[in-house]
Amino acid sequence: MITPVTGKVGERVIAYLDHLSRVEGRISRMIDGGFAVELRNTARKRDKIANVLTWLANRDELNLPEDRRHERFVPKNPMTRMIRQDGSEHVCRIIDVSLSGAAIATDIPAEAGESITLGKMHARVVRRIEGGIAVEFAAVQSRELLEQHISVPEGS
Repeated sequence: MITPVTGKVGERVIAYLDHLSRVEGRISRMIDGGFAVELRNTARKRDKIANVLTWLANRDELNLPEDRRHERFVPKNPMTRMIRQDGSEHVCRIIDVSLSGAAIATDIPAEAGESITLGKMHARVVRRIEGGIAVEFAAVQSRELLEQHISVPEGS
């Protein structure tokens, strides 16, 4: 990883990477301008990483479209409030969001099919992901509305 910060060999690293989502490992050695990381993920996550890296390596040569309906981005304010059906509220971090859904970092055990509210957006949990959940919005949104309605205002 090329980074503006350094660490120590053996130090734990968690990174949120485009296309790969959350990866974790330990610094294995220092390099000029950063460090090498030995990834420590589940077998399922390693398979997912291998598939994504293969897709990234070959998409230009094969003219493959991105395997998503909408481009993903991280909102300016990645913090959001998740409200579950029982009324409980939980502050969570948005990993990334698209016009049709989002990946949310949370320890809350929301299950597939559960209806929730993120900020002011109604959504349905579609699956658990490592470190959180993936949700689909009730309707496709515009980027401007997402920025306004999914994040928690700072200081609240």
